[in-house]
Amino acid sequence: MTTPHWDPAQYLRHAGHRARPFTDLLARIPALPGDPPRIADLGCGPGNVTALLAERWPTARITGYDNAPEMLDKAHVDHEGPTAGGGRLDFAPADARTWTPAEPYDLIVSNATLQWVPGHAGRFPDWITGLRPGGVFAFQVPDNTDAPLHALMRDLAGTPRWRGRLTGVLRRTDSVHTPAAYLDGLTRLGCAADVWRTTYFHVLTGEDPVLDWVKGTGLRPALTALADDPEARDAFLAEYRDLLREAYPSAPYGTVLPFRRLFAVAVKGA
Repeated sequence: MTTPHWDPAQYLRHAGHRARPFTDLLARIPALPGDPPRIADLGCGPGNVTALLAERWPTARITGYDNAPEMLDKAHVDHEGPTAGGGRLDFAPADARTWTPAEPYDLIVSNATLQWVPGHAGRFPDWITGLRPGGVFAFQVPDNTDAPLHALMRDLAGTPRWRGRLTGVLRRTDSVHTPAAYLDGLTRLGCAADVWRTTYFHVLTGEDPVLDWVKGTGLRPALTALADDPEARDAFLAEYRDLLREAYPSAPYGTVLPFRRLFAVAVKGA
């Protein structure tokens, strides 16, 4: 899979819809053992949802980690600094494929990031080891590689016109495990685990809103691979747009995008 170049402005165009799963995840996280708590956000992006951690735990020392410089630049400008409750919100470069806690954490959280990290379940032992007793590891990931949004993208990338440019570029269909696999793995690591799925029905507005949505996330690897050929990029987008229009027809009130997500909250044993 191509390492995508990220566009914070494009990503934030649907910030409200994208933040809702994170708030649902936070609602299931129990009290943390540390006072003030130490929190890590893996894959913090532009920092807009990392800031929600400071609202929930206003005294916490929170660090958002990401490997995309453009996202970190936005986070530094918009969200870094002391928080209203006396805590601190910082951002730093790190890659979830290699990041290991250098100090005890009360919460390690990840929002819509692990699907980009091959073999991410193999990182769980290090992260849970880095938690204090009673600490929490929590994440949510898109769980919809079988949806038209992704299936049509893969099908188009596999056609003769695009196969040579986009083979191996997009997210794999096995980039997210089953709920049962996460539950089993986290429980075997000594955690009390809560794993569930939710399907959101986002009502999007504007011209070709589903294409606009996916240009901020799942389409980034293809856009990155075609970045040096604007004519080819625009041609691919036009073909994909037409497929999305048929798969997600508009209604008088907008365009409905069903979007399934998987959640997990694991509490480390004392």
